[in-house]
Amino acid sequence: MVKAKQQIRSIDDLWIRMVGMTPENKQILLTDNNIDVSSIDDMQDDENYLYLPLRVMVRSAENIAQRQPLMVIMGNQQLITVQESENFPPFKSALRHIRRHPEILRNPQTLLCLILHVLNEQSSKVISAIGASVEETSDTISEITRTLNTGEGSMGVADINETIIELNKKEELISRCLESQLALARAARYLDAEVPPDDDLQDYVRTLRDDISGVKEHASFEHDSVRYLQNAILASLNVKQNQIVKVFTIITAVFLPPTLIASIYGMNFAVMPELSMKNGFPISILLTLFAALLPMLYIKYRGWLR
Repeated sequence: MVKAKQQIRSIDDLWIRMVGMTPENKQILLTDNNIDVSSIDDMQDDENYLYLPLRVMVRSAENIAQRQPLMVIMGNQQLITVQESENFPPFKSALRHIRRHPEILRNPQTLLCLILHVLNEQSSKVISAIGASVEETSDTISEITRTLNTGEGSMGVADINETIIELNKKEELISRCLESQLALARAARYLDAEVPPDDDLQDYVRTLRDDISGVKEHASFEHDSVRYLQNAILASLNVKQNQIVKVFTIITAVFLPPTLIASIYGMNFAVMPELSMKNGFPISILLTLFAALLPMLYIKYRGWLR
């Protein structure tokens, strides 16, 4: 177990930050620290280091949520991080915390606690942004449902399909957030095991674990909301498709008798006595229209137009 050191150290001495798991960085880790990162694919520890490979959710400068890999390696004297890109918002937040509270630099455990904290904050921001977007989608689905019930508006199948695609994307993002929170929770448990029971950091670690659990519950709630909306929009799509089929069925039923009469006359050019009668042609037209009206009246009587 690592014993905490109380003196404040310089950030460059305590925190080694690398960008990209390049061959050069791998060689530096192997030469300077005897760390072979190519053999690390899960959280583990040995007599010298604690290895925490993470995949965390971050928001880019364009406010786009994405998942990025992050390798965190904690030793007795240093904390090493390998991020995928130079622009990594959680570390910018961590540096601001350190400037306000330089006592964080007293040992690797306090620094790791801060890093897990800012990663959790980043996940919380991503989930909150998704939640706000889910509310907007919910309003769209309510409008689609109202349109289907009243027959007003211009919402069609294309709008429903677009909404389904948006919900699928949101569900995928939330699922990634849940995976990230599970990884952060594991990392916090590893950190908890590294901190002595009588260390003041224990209180912060417990708070961190509670915060991670709270964000995970928020993500689960948003995931359930998305699943509910997916079921609702699929039901709306089914209703819309049934309405379209019903319209074509009614049109077919209405035009079937006139089509039958027209077919009979189309096959018979010799025997048409009714046309020689006075007003025979108008009467034939009226009878044809009446034949078309009969199925329409029957459909309305059965309530199939609702």
